[in-house]
Amino acid sequence: MLSVLKNRTYRHLFAAQVVALVGTGLATVALSLLAYDLAGANAGTVLGTALAIKMLAYIGVAPIASAFAERVPRRTMLVSLDVVRALVALSLPFVTQIWQVYILIFVLQSASAAFTPTFQATIPDILPDEQDYTKALSLSRLAYDLENVASPMLAAALLTIMSFHSLFIGTVFGFLASAALVVSVVLPKAKQPEKRRVYDRTTRGIRIYLATPRLRGLLALNLAVAAASSMVIVNTVVLVQAQFGLTQHATAWALAAFGGGSMLSALILPKLLDKISDRLAMLGGATILTIGLFIGGFIHSYIALCSLWLILGIGYSLAQTPSGRLLRRSAHPADRPSLFAAQFALSHACWLITYPVAGWFGAKFGLQGTFWVLGSIAAIAILLAAYVWPRNDVDELEHSHTDLLEDHPHFSQHPTEQDKHVHAYIIDDLHQRWPR
Repeated sequence: MLSVLKNRTYRHLFAAQVVALVGTGLATVALSLLAYDLAGANAGTVLGTALAIKMLAYIGVAPIASAFAERVPRRTMLVSLDVVRALVALSLPFVTQIWQVYILIFVLQSASAAFTPTFQATIPDILPDEQDYTKALSLSRLAYDLENVASPMLAAALLTIMSFHSLFIGTVFGFLASAALVVSVVLPKAKQPEKRRVYDRTTRGIRIYLATPRLRGLLALNLAVAAASSMVIVNTVVLVQAQFGLTQHATAWALAAFGGGSMLSALILPKLLDKISDRLAMLGGATILTIGLFIGGFIHSYIALCSLWLILGIGYSLAQTPSGRLLRRSAHPADRPSLFAAQFALSHACWLITYPVAGWFGAKFGLQGTFWVLGSIAAIAILLAAYVWPRNDVDELEHSHTDLLEDHPHFSQHPTEQDKHVHAYIIDDLHQRWPR
């Protein structure tokens, strides 16, 4: 897995991702504690609202940013967005009102909504080999899990010598370090798509996404992933501090258990995906999440909660990590930025549904019922994914073009036989619907 780090450009980008996510992880812990400080036992409601605002920013900004990103050099865009995020994080320690939290979260996550898809779409251009890209996806998953493991552990240590407000300073340094690492490398230029109208550029990724069966299955699995992870992110602080009566350190360690399970899963995924299909791995991970949510309704101790969070982390990584492979297979290089932005927006639309359920439903009806409601959502999502994602998901498909002239250049690239031909099928201008 570590062999891809020999590539200097990827190594610097991976390091940038790690330091930014460690900082973000510190902010996640600090935000949970800030919400508890401002709202007490109603912290779940505050977090649910703040995270819903985050999702609205992701859904609205990502497709628009991807449509205009081609006009700005990748490095300039990534560095500028890191600086914006650092400035917002610098403001968070001075928050005294809940509405201020909501405004700053929107600005911070709008910058992230532009940053993350651009970053993700750059990696396939740096690592064109399929095996190298799979290793990079697993390393990327490990980096994301640092937000759930190393950051809470670091936060637990720092909380012994400082207030939680100071944790936001770590976020500032993380974003600035990320910007410095991006500046240190030359990024490949994005392949320029054909000139299109603004509406076409903004919606192209979503149209490709929804026309591709495997990606429709991915969207359903995103809902199962969101159901489990929203319960962890929103209600860990409520379970640990309000229900079990434990400390801030216990909250940090419980979040670390979830991230630890995800890291364990990410470590074995490259070899596992050599033996089983992406579909089987992802459906298996979502099944673990669903069963875990139903079990969660019977949890009555801190040790049991940490054990469950560890298991949910394993399922989370199994269901989430291979998604980059599906996106890479499903678009031409010029369309990858818009498709990654579509995945970013649509997956977070799922969190927009589940975050409020985890926060508001939990505050009004109790956490036991919330576990079961989110488990039911995840179960329905799995059934839908299994239905819309074909079991025999091959790249090359036989199809015909009744709308093209006989001398069209496409036929010289892919000769026809009895008005049909076979090649890797990807939704584009010539292939706008999936063949039956």
